[in-house]
Amino acid sequence: MMRAVTIREPGGPEVLTWSEVEEPVPASGEVVIRVAAAGVNRADLIQRAGDYPPPAGIAPWPGLECSGVIDAVGPDVVGWSEGDEVCALLSGGGYAERVAVPAGQVMPVPAGVDLITAAALPEVACTVWSNVFMTARLEAGETLLVHGGSSGIGTMAIQLARALGANVAVTAGSDEKLARCAELGASILVNYRTEDFVERVLADTDGHGADVILDVMGAAYLARNISALAVNGRLVIIGLMGGATAEISLGSLLGKRGAVHATTLRARPLAEKAEIVRRTREVVWPLIETGLVTPVVDSVFPMSDAAAAHELMEASTHVGKILLTV
Repeated sequence: MMRAVTIREPGGPEVLTWSEVEEPVPASGEVVIRVAAAGVNRADLIQRAGDYPPPAGIAPWPGLECSGVIDAVGPDVVGWSEGDEVCALLSGGGYAERVAVPAGQVMPVPAGVDLITAAALPEVACTVWSNVFMTARLEAGETLLVHGGSSGIGTMAIQLARALGANVAVTAGSDEKLARCAELGASILVNYRTEDFVERVLADTDGHGADVILDVMGAAYLARNISALAVNGRLVIIGLMGGATAEISLGSLLGKRGAVHATTLRARPLAEKAEIVRRTREVVWPLIETGLVTPVVDSVFPMSDAAAAHELMEASTHVGKILLTV
């Protein structure tokens, strides 16, 4: 047996329970990681509320990323051995002492990053790389608009875009958060509580607009995101914090010759996730190891206190990642 953060019933943070569960056994192509730390993501809160069940066959407790040491290696695994220090992109089950994961979703801990901090990397690095660069194909000299620039995904998106030569605009809910975004490289800073991001982005780009927009709001921002797009711009929607249903003018989209992409990472086929992990490791890991990109960690909680970590995320006062340690 081992311990994991289980969800007693759908509800608030108080339903998270540090419980005894069965240990995972690696299937063919999998490794088991003895978890050192797990990252907290907003998807975990949605799962806790009962609205985002894990894929079939995945452990029912939350956790989309972790770091730790390989504890067991299943059949047909090549390139990994017991004792390797790693981090991994998960489909669930990271809030636990051990987790089984396909070997294609495992990455080495980058040089210069400690084992705990490495848990802050897999989900945000893979999300940003797959959406901003693989899907939207952001190029040097273009402008990226990131909604929620102070989030874990936002802090990674700012740094990766700047490291690869793009300009970055962000929205955030306080001047303090915007100051942190500026430190990471954002140059257009919009407080969404007091300013209209469409007006600011158009004004600060001399009417050009954003070539790529990374959006977590969904319906609430859809029409305004299209207004903020540059001609030939690409909008990538990765969250629905502002709702799932909206009406837009297709004429506006036609006029921009724009593209709207809506993507998720968790439910993708294993081969697709393995390719995203491979590309992320190939391109992003060297940037981390040379110091051009750094993981931003706001807070660290014991895993047994996962409820407090969820309360902090719900309050949205953090900057960067929230971690849980075993």
